[in-house]
Amino acid sequence: MKPLPFPDCGSPCHASAWSRRRLLKGSVLTGIGWLTPLAQHLARSSEQSNKRPKSVIILWMEGGISQLDSFDPHPGKTIAHGAKAITTAAKNIQFGEGLPLTAELANDFAVLRSVTSKEGDHSRATYNVKTGYRPFPNLVHPSIGSIVCHGLPQADGNSRDLPSHISILPGGFPARGGYLGARYDAFQTSDPVKPIPDVSASTNGERQQRRLDSLGILEKTFSTGRLPNLESERTLHRTSVESAQRLMSSEQLAAFDVSVLPVAERESFGDSPFGRGCLAAIRLIESGVRCVEVTLRGWDTHIDNAEGQASQLAILDPALSALIRGLKARDLYEDTILLVATEFGRTPKLNLTEGRDHWPHGFSMLLGGGGLRAGIAVGETDPTGEKTDPAGAVRVEDVHTTILRRLGIDTSEEVITPIGRPIKISEGRVIQELV
Repeated sequence: MKPLPFPDCGSPCHASAWSRRRLLKGSVLTGIGWLTPLAQHLARSSEQSNKRPKSVIILWMEGGISQLDSFDPHPGKTIAHGAKAITTAAKNIQFGEGLPLTAELANDFAVLRSVTSKEGDHSRATYNVKTGYRPFPNLVHPSIGSIVCHGLPQADGNSRDLPSHISILPGGFPARGGYLGARYDAFQTSDPVKPIPDVSASTNGERQQRRLDSLGILEKTFSTGRLPNLESERTLHRTSVESAQRLMSSEQLAAFDVSVLPVAERESFGDSPFGRGCLAAIRLIESGVRCVEVTLRGWDTHIDNAEGQASQLAILDPALSALIRGLKARDLYEDTILLVATEFGRTPKLNLTEGRDHWPHGFSMLLGGGGLRAGIAVGETDPTGEKTDPAGAVRVEDVHTTILRRLGIDTSEEVITPIGRPIKISEGRVIQELV
């Protein structure tokens, strides 16, 4: 995949960037000290703007987080049904009262309040948001993390042992490589306090080696005459086995272990599997992993929405805020794009059991880090709940294209799928308000 310039903002932008590049070049050759304070600022800005993010963290709110109780409250309106709001650090932006810690960091990310899709079923909507495409009957699309791992070089060369794509607490639709191949499926693991699955041999070293030797004989026989154009006779299965062997004996597995961190830091994420997953995500990104997805289940509040959402927000708030603070403290936030996503929102009206049902006609996501514009809200939903076409509507595929383009991945590239159909990596547009 070829990197594209981002954003393509026309000649004025290019001229400005050219001027900053000249300043930066001059500072490198002769030292930045001779520049005026303004010139120094422009030079440093150029260096920062040319720096692309390297990784993605996705916090997946499985079940459908209520935008009205979280990132798009309408206090005092009928559709709020008593839900209260609090001010945030960002001007003119309010959050639900269950997010006080995240509200303090509202200048570190953008709120997309007008995300729309055409899918209101859990399975189909999850597929849509995770892949950027609606389900096809004869084709499985790759999730965004798989595209990132396919489109970007592996960090630290081929010596790195950790998988590039990791899913912590995977939900009902795990991140998959789809037509890119199973090698881009996410490695799945659970609560970081539990042992990592499938990384310990069930036999001793000598017996294990005999088994691998026997497997090698079978694979060599299988590959004979089948892969004449490859430099070696390895099958994909053999490559997977070798990757697993390296992982099983790798010291990099320590990145999953959050118990070595100070107690105060661990407690700041909250005493929950999701909080520990967010803490582990920082360590994994720091170790060179390209994409980490952490899932928080339990948002499908068809019954007693207020209590159900409140209990979930109590888990999300400390974990999300500590995640942002942790990335910034390690100087990783500009290198990492953070996406807080869900399959759809909740209806403006309560049902007979005081719950909110599925609502794909204007729900919220958070997008931050990676040099994207922050401290803003994109789009708005109808305070009466009557309109299903929110102002400044953002399509699911637009979120995908914005992230991938920011990473330098060519979203216009066409891939020939296993069914012989050419398809683009993403068919959305860049959300201009973020760039």
